Parts: sequence; C-alpha cells; structure tokens
Amino acid sequence: MTAASPTPGQLALAERLSAARMEGGITHVDAAVYTDPARFAAEQARVIAPAAQVIVPSALLPRPNMAVAHDGFGRPLLVTRDAAGQVHVFLNVCRHRGTRLVESGDVQCHPRLVCPYHAWSYGLDGRLAGVPRPETFPGLDRNAHGLAPLPAHETGGLIWAVLEGDGDFAEAAALGRDFDAFGLAGLHLFARQTHDVAANWKLIVDAFSESYHVQRLHAETIGPMFRDGITAADHIGPHQRSAVGRAAALAELDRTDWTALRAAVTYAYQIFPTAILIVSPDYVNLLVLMPVAVDQTRVADFMLIPEAPATEKAQRHWERSWRLLDQGVFAGEDFRAAALGQQGLAAGALERLTLGTLETGIRVFHDEVERRLAAPDAAPRTGQAAGAGPP
Repeated sequence: MTAASPTPGQLALAERLSAARMEGGITHVDAAVYTDPARFAAEQARVIAPAAQVIVPSALLPRPNMAVAHDGFGRPLLVTRDAAGQVHVFLNVCRHRGTRLVESGDVQCHPRLVCPYHAWSYGLDGRLAGVPRPETFPGLDRNAHGLAPLPAHETGGLIWAVLEGDGDFAEAAALGRDFDAFGLAGLHLFARQTHDVAANWKLIVDAFSESYHVQRLHAETIGPMFRDGITAADHIGPHQRSAVGRAAALAELDRTDWTALRAAVTYAYQIFPTAILIVSPDYVNLLVLMPVAVDQTRVADFMLIPEAPATEKAQRHWERSWRLLDQGVFAGEDFRAAALGQQGLAAGALERLTLGTLETGIRVFHDEVERRLAAPDAAPRTGQAAGAGPP
C-alpha cells in the first residue's frame, strides 16, 4: 500500500510532532457563520462552486468503461472513465430533450450510456455515439451534441472537478504528491456509505481540523490509540495537513521507515473546501461533504484498502475496521457532535465560539472561507501560503 518514502512535508510534520509544542492563543469564530441562510448561500456560490474539489476516489472507477451518477453537489453530475482510462465529469443530462441520462447511483460498466427516453447514446468520453432514426434529424451536428463537460482532473488517487468556472488544479497536483506517498491511486474501494447529518458543513470540517476532542469524544473508540495533545499541522495552499501521535516512543522512531512512521502517526488532510482524508496505518477513509442546507450536510464515506480481501478472515478484518470508523467514530461520534452543536448554536446562546491552542486548524479553515467570500469576482488563487509546510 505504501510508497518507498514520505514526502519532505510529511517528514517535517513528524519532526514537529515529536517536539509537541503548543502554538498560538485563544481565537474565536462567530456563531452566525453556521446558522445564517444568506451566509450559506454565499458560501455555495463563492466558495464551493468555483473551487477545485474532490468528487470521488479513483478507486470508485478502477477500470476503463465505467461511470457513476453523482447528485451530491446540487447538480446532476456524471463521472466517467472512458475506454482510454481518461476521467471526465459531465452534466448527467441527455443533449436531446434534457432527460437525466443515468438514473441510479450504482457504478455502470459499459462503453455506452443510453438515454431512457429516446435512446440517444453516448460514449464515456462524452461524444454522441448514436441517434435512433437519424434521418429525422437532418443536418444534426453530432459534435455539438456531446455531453456537457465540467473541468475535471485526476491526481493522487482522487477525482476532482469544478462546478462553475474554468478551474485550476495546480493545488490539487501539489496534494497529489502527498497522496502518492500513501499509494492512494492503487488502493481498492472496500465500502462506501452516505450519511445525512443535521449540521452545517463547517461544523463537520471543524471536527476534523482539531485534536482536542480525540481523547474525550472518542474515549470509547479510538481515543486510547492516541496521545493527548501530541499533534502538528501545516498547510499546502488552502489545504491543511495534520499529524497526531499514536505511539509512545516517537522520539526514538526511525522516520526513514515509512511503514513504522505510519504506524506511529495518523495523517489527516482537510482538502479545501469539502473533503477530508484520514490515513490509518493500513487503510484510508475519504469523506466528501456535500452541503444541502444551512443545517444539513450529506457526507459520503469511502474506505480504501490495499487490495480486495482474498479470504473470509481478511473480509472480517476489514469489516471490523469499517464499522469502527464509519458507524462508530464518524456517525456515532463526530457527526453526532456536529448535529448537537448545530442545535446549540441555533438556540442563539453563543455569539461566538472559543478555540484553544489545539483547535487552531478551525481558525485557519474559517480564514480561508472568509478570504474567498471577500474576493471581488472569484475565489483567489492562493498558491502555497506563507508559513505552509514543505510539499
């Protein structure tokens, strides 16, 4: 599953983790950013829609001639891998009469997609491949009637797209180098599940941007695996990268041994704006957040493992890991805490939230959201911000 060595940035985080320094001071976030419907609409238009963001893992479409419908971001999307292995993202709309092309969210394995209304068919590269009774469409320009594409990019084992605008995938490529170190592109999709969470999307991001809650919220699940307060974080452009210590002897750890390092450190990435990647020692969870309303978020959880289980014992092992994270830690603890937070904030008891030194990642994330909301025309091209860690 792993590459030969970590990136310089991943190593630098491990070095900082050993020092276990507390940095910064108390900061705050206004409570209204989680409860104001007008603010939510502005975030949808100016933060989420123009951003290059993760849609699904590459492992969802592991072979050529595969496609899947995706409705999570409020637009009917179609993610495909064509016969040459190239990834595309289209609007899931037939160019004849506007009918939805693929009806279910199941992965399709066929070189053509056929409209259920009049049977116009399309290749997975988006071209119009077939029209029944073509003589009834004299002069039809087939090249002008292919599926409508969105900017799309595949890097680091993830498929990215931009919902509105031209898109810029430079920062995605920078993250891709980190994900290549985990061998993400070669992993097998073991399970996926979608959760409806009664909370603002940013409350869910907040939960994965700090380590203060790990020993407390997760006391009955994963909390005992980690050392309280042994954490470090940096950022690559708008994306945050963090590390939390798992083992007791980090100071004696050979950091050139990538397998041992991954056993001692859990890396996590807040992929701006709406995805989270958590790297356990032998598997990876990708969470894709899809904001639905100011107080409602749909979250897709994908679990990626080194290879398809070859035995019943291996199957049971991965099922236990899946239940621990998806049902226990995420649904039973993180998502539940976000929903309880939404209830409390909606009551109007707080004007602002108070953040300590183990929660500075939350303030960094909200500052990036604020910058994009304040941009005059579109989301800024941040590049690697000052103070960011090495790639």
